[in-house]
Amino acid sequence: MKKHLLLAIVIMLSCSFFMHAQDFKTHKVKQGETIETIAKSYLITVSDIYALNPDAKKKLDVDTVLIIPSSKVKNEPLVENSKEVIDYKTHKTKRKETLYSISKKYNVEIEDIKKYNTFLYANNLRKGDKLKIPRYKTIVSNESLNNTLKKYTVLPTEGKWRVAYKFGITVPELEALNPEMNAVLQPGDVLNMPNISNKEEKIIEDNYSYYTVLKSEGYMALKRKLNVDKETLETLNPELKDGGLKLGMVLKLPAETTKESEGVLEATSVTATNIEAVENVNLTDHLTNLKAKRIALMMPYRLNRIDANSEKDAKRIIKTDSRLSISLDFHIGALMALDSAKQLGLSTYMKVFDTRDQVSEVLNILNSNDFSEYDAVIGPLMPANLERVASTLKSDDIPVISPFAMPEHLYENVYQTIPSNDLLETAMINYVKSDTLPKQIIIISDTKSKAISNRLKAEFPSAKQVFSRKNKEGKDANYLLDSDVLNVLKSGRNLVFLETESEAFISNVTSRLNSLTDDKRTIILMTTDKNKAFEGKDISNYHLSNLQLHYPSVNKVFSTTNKNSFVKAYENEYGVPPSKYAVRGFDLTLDVILRLASEDDLFKASGKDVETEYIENKFRYGKKLFGGYYNESVYVLKYDELTIVEAK
Repeated sequence: MKKHLLLAIVIMLSCSFFMHAQDFKTHKVKQGETIETIAKSYLITVSDIYALNPDAKKKLDVDTVLIIPSSKVKNEPLVENSKEVIDYKTHKTKRKETLYSISKKYNVEIEDIKKYNTFLYANNLRKGDKLKIPRYKTIVSNESLNNTLKKYTVLPTEGKWRVAYKFGITVPELEALNPEMNAVLQPGDVLNMPNISNKEEKIIEDNYSYYTVLKSEGYMALKRKLNVDKETLETLNPELKDGGLKLGMVLKLPAETTKESEGVLEATSVTATNIEAVENVNLTDHLTNLKAKRIALMMPYRLNRIDANSEKDAKRIIKTDSRLSISLDFHIGALMALDSAKQLGLSTYMKVFDTRDQVSEVLNILNSNDFSEYDAVIGPLMPANLERVASTLKSDDIPVISPFAMPEHLYENVYQTIPSNDLLETAMINYVKSDTLPKQIIIISDTKSKAISNRLKAEFPSAKQVFSRKNKEGKDANYLLDSDVLNVLKSGRNLVFLETESEAFISNVTSRLNSLTDDKRTIILMTTDKNKAFEGKDISNYHLSNLQLHYPSVNKVFSTTNKNSFVKAYENEYGVPPSKYAVRGFDLTLDVILRLASEDDLFKASGKDVETEYIENKFRYGKKLFGGYYNESVYVLKYDELTIVEAK
């Protein structure tokens, strides 16, 4: 007994010394807290907590005391300058004067001139314009922030990895600090960053290469991939000696590191767009884990409502119940994916569960079945049911794949397979930015879509904004006149964004744009959101095709002329082409099986460098630091002679 007591005292003292030496603290777990919420509150990662508290992986009870490492971020006083307008000076624009020359003359930023002369956002500077030029007084404040963060403005050429390296954090940590951050950073974006001094910021050196660490990569893997040993890495990256390798960490590499090595970034030429772009991977060439897979499929069939003895009743319910129809189509596609995998030598056991679209039934399924041996669960269909499954299975690290829904809580084991609206918008903007041909950009919208119009204006500062005409009450009348459009169109290429959810406005604008296209003036229609209004009965597909409507999409449409084996097999079996839900069931299920066969588990097979593409869908997963995986792959499609094709 005395020996046990003495041993306990020694352990407590050694732990106390270790915590003091490394500046650690403790945290007592409260009701409702998770490892993710605790890590987020201390600005550290989940792996940081598990490294010091391995038992927390198995169970996290209330009142459990966790050892918490100190965050890398600091809380030092910041000296900040702010400006206060004293008065204004009037300036009358002379011939050949520009905003740049005026800003230099008065020592005022161009954006400040535009701020107090708002007509300049939509119009060019002209001779005779009277401008209000603000005069400022500078206020200096020495402020100690209540938190550990400060604001940082992204510079030109800076992408996620550059910013993360500069502040000594990982890319996932950067994303966690900025949940609303764009998928691709743009100059001028304002980010939350660790509150370190300017002297502590790292410099990207042109004579070195850089590499972002992928999930589960260790020193041996990096040695094979980069031909750089642990000692060299620790010399160039001293922080490795204390914290080791972490997902998303940006490493400095010797200049002679082979640039063809996967993921190596050259400091002189890499932008955010370069990092996001990867080539499609054919996983059938990387099948190494050939053991049989176990997959669960959870869908709201609600078969308890169908009279099995009445074919007429069954057909009626299938026609009227959209969720049942979607579930059955997805199910058929999933079964055909199993057949395709079997032809590759991959065996899959799939058990199907009817959630009945009820939380109570989901709980019954979870309590009545052991999912610990399953490799993945596809579904349920609805967000609330899916989150209940994900929450229950996350302790066993069972991946839960959301086939359609956008989960409100993206648990660490959840795969959101539908790209978010933000990603769709970003993909469209990046597509236009990649167009290097001469062009003029015009943004047409109604009042309800003014926010996206202004975001596009920020991305394309020289673009012209046009808004819907108003009625007597000051509300959108949902129309434009020819003169409204002619005033902003020019000869040559005109890229016109149309942002609205009004079918009447789309009909009016597309009709006018179509009539204004001629030999000297090309008009190409764009939108960041091709909603249902674009498919209304009053919308002419001829107009959309003539204007080559471009839009971002979760999926593309398979070619009816070049039918692949899945489409042919489906038509032979059912006599009709597959619906988009059947195609998604095939694409998603086959992708899950092939990823499981290419690695030890789905998590290891979901690095950002792995993009797969099938009939109508493609998948490349990013990972949130305090959450799960989300699909980043987006198509840009266009109308081409009354068909829809991928825009290249």
